[in-house]
Formats: sequence, structure tokens, C-alpha cells
Amino acid sequence: MRRPPRLGQHFLDDPTILGRIVDALDPVVGETVLEIGPGRGSLTRALLDRGLKVIAIERDRRLAGKLASDGLTLIVGDALRMEWPRVGKIVGNIPYYITSPLLEKALSPPLPERVVFLVQAEVADRLAASPGGKTYGALSVGVQVVARVEKLFNVAPGAFRPPPKVRSSVIRLTPLAEPLIRSGEAAPLRTFVTACFSKRRKQLKNAAPGLNEAELQSLGVDPAIRPERLAPEIFVRLFREANNRER
Repeated sequence: MRRPPRLGQHFLDDPTILGRIVDALDPVVGETVLEIGPGRGSLTRALLDRGLKVIAIERDRRLAGKLASDGLTLIVGDALRMEWPRVGKIVGNIPYYITSPLLEKALSPPLPERVVFLVQAEVADRLAASPGGKTYGALSVGVQVVARVEKLFNVAPGAFRPPPKVRSSVIRLTPLAEPLIRSGEAAPLRTFVTACFSKRRKQLKNAAPGLNEAELQSLGVDPAIRPERLAPEIFVRLFREANNRER
């Protein structure tokens, strides 16, 4: 199977957009930020020009060889297969086809102060969706239990060279002071929520694994409600109850 095209093949070079991405980090001169997938280095230079120090992870050795610069620490390798340096802010024009695992890694403990990613607009809509919305789903819940999501602005295809065939958006993730989930709950919660949304048009009593109608009622949750209408904190309650009953 042919590997999906890497976002790094669509290079963002619009100086206004680059500046807005840097602004979204609320940059402080002299602080260190982590950049995922610098590509040709357009965003890297914008960060450095604002007085930031940059640690960048780039998988493509050919591109990495052209990125040397004062204030830049370059790590050549696969961002999904390595431990990330512990910094407060993370930024990236990331490969669209691995957005979900990169988000999962970025929001793993210890949580950063802020994450700003350029993603496919469709994914941004799903991440920021509210309960009851047509784009609200397992991805929305999985991220919103640990972070506040803001869809900041859209980026037109013409800002890239060559232009991609999909729309793009910049999102900002700010981890919650008190995440809704505990350490070790992220993966099993994701499995539970995904199972619920796999039957999103069904009533909750027929969609929530491990919980029957009476148990849902005892939790104060309407068994006839559809999963797409439940807030993230309700999913956490249901998950914990189902998990406790399995023990």
C-alpha cells in the first residue's frame, strides 16, 4: 500500500500565517519550544526570529541536513518513536495522516503548557466540536478530557507550495489544570468512547459497553440519549462505572 503523502511535502511559506502561528504560542523571548516536522524550516525561522530557542524533530534526513541554524537543536528521527524533550510549548505543521497519534503523544504526561498545530480543517472541526454537533465524536472526547481546544483560524491551500487538496486550520490546545482523567485512563477510555460512537445513532443503553439500562439510570443518565449528546465528563463517569463492574 502506498504511504499517504506527508504534510511536509506541502510547505507553508506565507509569512503572515507563520507569524500568526508563532503568536498563538504566546511566545516569550529566550524560552525553548519543540517543533514537530520542520520541513524546509519556514516556521523554524519564524520562531528563531522571535527570539525563541527551538528543538526540532525531523524524520527526513535530506531536509534535516539543510536546517542548521543558531538557536536550533535538531533531532533526526521519527517523532512517534522517541521520547520528546520536556518543554512547555509544542508547535508543528504536522503530517495530516498521523495527526491522531501525534496529538496523543503531545498530550501525554507530563503535559505541556500549550500546543499549536496546523491540521486538516476537518480534524480541527472534530477536535473543537461540542456535544450534539455533527462532527462531535471519539476524537473530540479523547482530547477534551485533557485540554481546552481552540480552532484559531483557517489556512487557504494557496499558503502552501504546492497547494494541498484539503483545507487546513490552526488549533491551540491548552491542557486543563485538572484533567478529567487519571494517569493510565487515556487508552481504555478511548476504547470505551470509540465503542459508544461506533453505534452513535443508537440509544446509549444499546451503545455503552458494560452498562445496561438500569445502571445508566442509577448514574442519572438517560438510557435513551444518543452518545453524540454526552459531554466528555459524562463519558468519563460511564467509563469508570463500566470499568469497575468488570473487576
